[in-house]
Amino acid sequence: MTKKNQRLPDFKELNDRIIAEASSSPSIVIKTNLDEEDVSIDNPYSNKNTGNSDEFKNFFKE
Repeated sequence: MTKKNQRLPDFKELNDRIIAEASSSPSIVIKTNLDEEDVSIDNPYSNKNTGNSDEFKNFFKE
């Protein structure tokens, strides 16, 4: 019961974008005493017009 939308190209045919593979090595995140307490200050991902949700704040917390 697999219906395929005929108008959409197959993912393998898309050549106008890069889909990066997940890193095989671990990553580390370091919080310093220079980081602001409020995660929306100087954060380029912060939405200044609508505010930030609890999910957003939790993502950038420790």
